[in-house]
Amino acid sequence: MEQISLASGMRVATLLERMGRAGVLGAGSLGRAFEVTVEMLQDPEYTVFLTLGGPMIPGGLRRIVQMLINRGLVDAVVTSGANIVHDIIESLGYSAVKGSFYADDSSLRTASIGRAGDIFFPQEGFIAFEKKTYAVLDAIPETRRRELSVSELLELYGGSLGDEASFLAAAAARKTPVFAPALLDSMLGFHIWTYSQLHSLHLDQVKDMSRLADAVYEAEKVGAIILGGGASKHFLLGANTLREGLDAAVQITLDRPEGGSLGGAPLEEAVSWKKAKAGKLVTVVGDATMVFPILAAGALERMGML
Repeated sequence: MEQISLASGMRVATLLERMGRAGVLGAGSLGRAFEVTVEMLQDPEYTVFLTLGGPMIPGGLRRIVQMLINRGLVDAVVTSGANIVHDIIESLGYSAVKGSFYADDSSLRTASIGRAGDIFFPQEGFIAFEKKTYAVLDAIPETRRRELSVSELLELYGGSLGDEASFLAAAAARKTPVFAPALLDSMLGFHIWTYSQLHSLHLDQVKDMSRLADAVYEAEKVGAIILGGGASKHFLLGANTLREGLDAAVQITLDRPEGGSLGGAPLEEAVSWKKAKAGKLVTVVGDATMVFPILAAGALERMGML
């Protein structure tokens, strides 16, 4: 191993390279993740998927995700419905605010504020989001509302936002598919359901599975950047059984493996299921809202894009 040295004006990429040369513990993992990430983003043979589990968008990663999409570095996004909801709410002018992990939740309820960790969400944003969702659905011809896939609906929604900071709008503009396998487990899913009680609406999730399967099967190589776990992670891993597994992947998670959860499972576990191929797999234990900006900044620096 080599000790990590610092220098005035050091670039993020240089620091990550030196962490990689140290080679051990968390620094070594992050250094290896950096090299695999750069390879995936630079090599045109890779089809790169970014998965988002947990509050990545309200946690500060919105503009980074949008930048990666706009620069053509990410070919598809797989996300929880909640991250889509928060992207839309920010597009409507309602931002989450800094709160406290130790807030009085009864008082927050009285004040119409929801909480995720130390992120506070005033309910005014969700009211605007509900109205916007109904307006988007109303604008879709009834015949098409009967055969939409989730990714098609999200492309239409993103196209209506007009917000340069929105990852959903960026994806719509570039025709980058956004998959949300557990969309109903979100406020967007709830409003889709309430809308369907009064109007003709059917979302075809099998159609999305086919779209993802085609992208995976036709790719020369498949790479993944996995932030958190959940349905987003597994939807992508499962599809890659069609090609004997991912060719390369980086995972950033705080979850532990002892409980057998998917979020805590090291990527090597996916090799046993033929969801990933052994070799270029790196799990970094850490908060993705801390680790991923450093990793992304270093990769963009190395590639001359920052």
